[in-house]
Amino acid sequence: MALPLTVPSMTAGADFVLRPWEMSDLPLVREAAADDYIPLITTIPSPYSDEAAEAFVRRQWDRAATGTGYPFAIARTRDRRPVGSIGLRVTDSPEGRATIGYWMTAPGRGQGVAGAALRTVTTWALHELRIPRVQVLIEPWNTASVRTAESAGYRREGLLRGWREIGGRRRDMLIYARLNGDRHSGDRAPTRG
Repeated sequence: MALPLTVPSMTAGADFVLRPWEMSDLPLVREAAADDYIPLITTIPSPYSDEAAEAFVRRQWDRAATGTGYPFAIARTRDRRPVGSIGLRVTDSPEGRATIGYWMTAPGRGQGVAGAALRTVTTWALHELRIPRVQVLIEPWNTASVRTAESAGYRREGLLRGWREIGGRRRDMLIYARLNGDRHSGDRAPTRG
């Protein structure tokens, strides 16, 4: 069994912080559950209930406790309102790779929040955790997520046909990756929040 992980708090740009999930994040879970897409690609409960939302937050804590990943809520610094999620799954780290997944609710979209969060977690994973390869998987139609990955220095490597079941159908996924030796102009050491 893997050792428990400690999820740190880190700043993501000037206006956002990445922090461990809290039970006070249930309004974010409710908002994500009402989204047309987020429940299809995550374990966000839909339909929403307080009990299911609490179970979702506990699953985030369990990922760290079981050593499988670092789940972060993305929150605005000015009012601490959470607007999204980003997580680093490290189950493949013995093979030298990890996978990042992220989602944003409507109030966080179109502001560069996902890009700042992705750059922060990527830099932390590559340089502090010393994971040689970090990857993201994106549905080909999701141009906003493609732009986010590319703005964070990820390179497209190919198309994984029928990679994942989403909404009851096998879906293709684009695979993007950053390697520890890659340099990106946005790389700065994450600041602990």
